[in-house]
Amino acid sequence: MNKAYARRQFLGTAAAATAGWLGRSLATDARAETPASSSQARLFAGCCAYSFEKYLKSGRMTMEDFILKGVEMGVQGVDITTYWLKSTEPAYLAELRRFAYKNGMPLSGAAIGTNRCLPDAAKRAEELAKIKKWVDATELLGAAHLRVFGGEVPPDASDEQGIQWVVEVMKPACEYAAKKGVILGIESHGGITSKASNILEILRRVDSPYAGINLDISNFPENEYAQIEACVPYTTHAHIRDNFTEGHGPIDFDRVWQLFAKGGYKGYMSAEYEGEEDAMTGVPKLIAKIKTLCRKYSSA
Repeated sequence: MNKAYARRQFLGTAAAATAGWLGRSLATDARAETPASSSQARLFAGCCAYSFEKYLKSGRMTMEDFILKGVEMGVQGVDITTYWLKSTEPAYLAELRRFAYKNGMPLSGAAIGTNRCLPDAAKRAEELAKIKKWVDATELLGAAHLRVFGGEVPPDASDEQGIQWVVEVMKPACEYAAKKGVILGIESHGGITSKASNILEILRRVDSPYAGINLDISNFPENEYAQIEACVPYTTHAHIRDNFTEGHGPIDFDRVWQLFAKGGYKGYMSAEYEGEEDAMTGVPKLIAKIKTLCRKYSSA
């Protein structure tokens, strides 16, 4: 069977399966049809720079300090939230890559803010140019993953329109990223990506091995665990928080890790701390939980 056709057929089946939040059916289909070298999960403890937003934003912490903090906490990779980089000049990015390597700290990816749910074609073109710029930066950093957002659907637009606008940007962005070996992970971040079915439909239409999901486990407004399960087979990076947004209470971490293990996920479970406790003490506590569960459910 033609590989491109097989992928389109698979993603089409998966998107249809999410109707009515049939997360378990989708995850089962994904495991049955997705080619994989191993079905065993490989889960790595990581940390997002965003966890230290207050310190990075105020200048009390540099990205180099964050990398060293990752070493101190014993994580296996750090995610560079690009909002607080000193520079985007190639020389600086290359030096940051060297600094991370010399400290034995892999970069699990980079993260940018984007809004592709835009009616204006010229503004969508600007978003595409922005993503291409950060794909280049991600390559210079030596990372293979770039987090992007979908965006908010305008009040007078439908989800279908929003999906199409996102696809119009993401498809050529993935074609560009493929030349650099960088995967674009669209985050479950509210707006057009508040539903697993929307995210999977975007991936189906983009139809690229360089498109995936940056799965933030906290952001689905309803049927959270079913939607997480639906996304796991397509997840290329994960963000971990203690509590669901919208006041939906604490997350059952053990249940979530079981879903990742069941889906054969291989990648980073990166802490993205937003708790009330100061990050200097709160983040290590979250990391400790992540480490314990990664050891419990991973072959790594």
